[in-house]
Amino acid sequence: EKRGEQRVLINVDLYVPLELSTPQHDELDEVVDYDFIRRSIVARIARGHVHLQETLCDDVLALMMAHPKVRAARVSSEKPDVYPDCDAVGCEVFAIKEPA
Repeated sequence: EKRGEQRVLINVDLYVPLELSTPQHDELDEVVDYDFIRRSIVARIARGHVHLQETLCDDVLALMMAHPKVRAARVSSEKPDVYPDCDAVGCEVFAIKEPA
């Protein structure tokens, strides 16, 4: 795994209360924008190499949970090119914000 770059697929599910995710005026600022997810992941990757998928998932999860509208999140990663006899190997993490 340390011989070269590998493809990593990152999946993110955000759980946002219905009243915070149902647009009234069909405007982007009424929902959690996909660009937030992508920008957050790109910024994390730009900080440098990550050895473990678990570290990457934990870091991305923390970024997702920092969004004020997000109440819970699931982040998973997959490396599809590690083994020839598997579709992928990966990890998954999940977090829920405690009620205020």
